[in-house]
Amino acid sequence: MDGSPGARAALVWALAAAGQAGASLELVSSYPVDFYWTDPYLADTGRLDDVRRDTADLVAAALAEARQDPAVAAVPGAAEVAAEVVVGGGAAAEHLVAQAEGAQLLVVGSRGRGGLRSTLLGSVALHCVAHAPCPVVVVHPGAVQPPPRVVVGLDDSAMSRAALARAAGEARRLGARLEVVAALQPIAYWSEVHAVALPPTAEARAQVQQSAEQVVAEVLGPDVPVRLLVEEGSPAEVLTRIADGAALLVVGSHSRSRLAGMLLGSVALHCAVHAPCPVMVVHAERAPGAGRPASAAAAAAR
Repeated sequence: MDGSPGARAALVWALAAAGQAGASLELVSSYPVDFYWTDPYLADTGRLDDVRRDTADLVAAALAEARQDPAVAAVPGAAEVAAEVVVGGGAAAEHLVAQAEGAQLLVVGSRGRGGLRSTLLGSVALHCVAHAPCPVVVVHPGAVQPPPRVVVGLDDSAMSRAALARAAGEARRLGARLEVVAALQPIAYWSEVHAVALPPTAEARAQVQQSAEQVVAEVLGPDVPVRLLVEEGSPAEVLTRIADGAALLVVGSHSRSRLAGMLLGSVALHCAVHAPCPVMVVHAERAPGAGRPASAAAAAAR
């Protein structure tokens, strides 16, 4: 929480999600400390306590206002979600990543008070998506078009399977239709010799369809209703296009094509920056739903 429109959107989203999941909420805010040694006013520890208390009061006021939002009031129990305010001095991104340890979910706005007008994603949100130890939702404001949909990208990687399982749970929570998207990306080779060896487009589409159906059956079982889409194009562009009007887009933090040493896959990064709806980035290292029972979600924005 930092008082920005992005923070408020993240808070409303987090309250509704916590209410539906029966989880508690932690609201994290921070204040800068870099200039304390050069400011005689703030060098007094008593003044620092005043800054901390004032920040906590502002967060509490924002929470009270958000509880009255129609999107929160429409979710049974969301307006009464147990909430705790956590305020600390220092970098917001570091506080959020540390506080998210053991949480079920970290919710951030796409930009906060420090976001530049020319940037699509704030540095704090980007840091959280890359480094948080739990799934991260970046809240991009966007109108949900009926019927509500949860869109998830699919390939045959472990990260993708984790994202699919989480997306199914989010679809159940939201009462939304689950749309599983597999991208058929044209491969451009410099040498025409490689192109001769590639299967025709129709055959390649059938193979992708069959592989996707197999992964869905293995992860979700045969009884979960799913709409499976195989679309031509780059995965990142296909997902952001289909997610227009969706309630949520879910992606794995890496795909099978990741480069060694990268903390965030290119598809996840593109979706986190450009998605027209809230986007959840899932890390496979954490089992879906694992987390602190008494403190299940942290909300902030930057």
